[in-house]
Amino acid sequence: MNIRQLEVFRAIMRDGTITAAANSLGVSQPAVSKLLAYLEDQLGYPLFERIGGRLAPTTEAHILYGDADRVFRQMEALSSLARDVGASKIGLIRIGASLPLAYSVLPVALTAFRNHHPEVKIHLHTLPKREIAEALSLGDVDVGVTLSPILAPTVRVETLYSAKIVAILPASDPLTAEATITPAALAGRSIISYGSHAEFGAALDDVFAAAGQVREVSIQIASSVGALPLVRQGLGIALVDGLALWSPVEGIVFRPFRPAISTPVSLTINEARPQSRFVAPFSECLRQAFADASQI
Repeated sequence: MNIRQLEVFRAIMRDGTITAAANSLGVSQPAVSKLLAYLEDQLGYPLFERIGGRLAPTTEAHILYGDADRVFRQMEALSSLARDVGASKIGLIRIGASLPLAYSVLPVALTAFRNHHPEVKIHLHTLPKREIAEALSLGDVDVGVTLSPILAPTVRVETLYSAKIVAILPASDPLTAEATITPAALAGRSIISYGSHAEFGAALDDVFAAAGQVREVSIQIASSVGALPLVRQGLGIALVDGLALWSPVEGIVFRPFRPAISTPVSLTINEARPQSRFVAPFSECLRQAFADASQI
């Protein structure tokens, strides 16, 4: 039994006559009769009987028809899906992103992307940079968006933005009267920030040391997003990347930190892996979101 024979059988059951089935399939009546005869010969039992000059389905035909019809409906759905995929209507993009980016620019970029590609599925994974690099290497994500670049032999890195360290304070804090915050201004204050092992943390240590200060971190965090509720609760002043305040947060303000410390926000693609066709339009939406943003 093959697909063409099943198609003929289904058409006869649906249309009632060999002539009608031939017309719906766009083939000759003898061709339909021959394919039906081959199918019955292979099965070893008749599917139709001629009664009063008409074809009458046998009990066996009725048993087979339900599954045959289901198979062809699934095939038709698959064909439709394949056409939609080919027309770029349906697809998938898998994004690995650092947490601050998922809470700041990515919602803006993904909104623009979905406006043009509403049927595309998006898998967003918020991961540390090391895990994003591994996922890119294994082909588990199509694109990585990280604070600081991923360095590997097969990746292509594009710098999208320069994320700067800022001081995040409660709106009621006296230091909000200052235009900028320096290490000296934070003497004796509780600091919420990255550990010294982090990329930003090491740079902050150097800046404090150059100013004759020691950066004493009261609460160590891994992501700037985690600093916001701590600052709001009055637990300290946060020295973190400005992406945390991409959108205003009630009761919290930021001031530039000086000397300036920044790191590039990077878009990374593994060129050794097949690329989703939606990486390019997503990347353009991300570039535009950064271009439209107020520089922090």
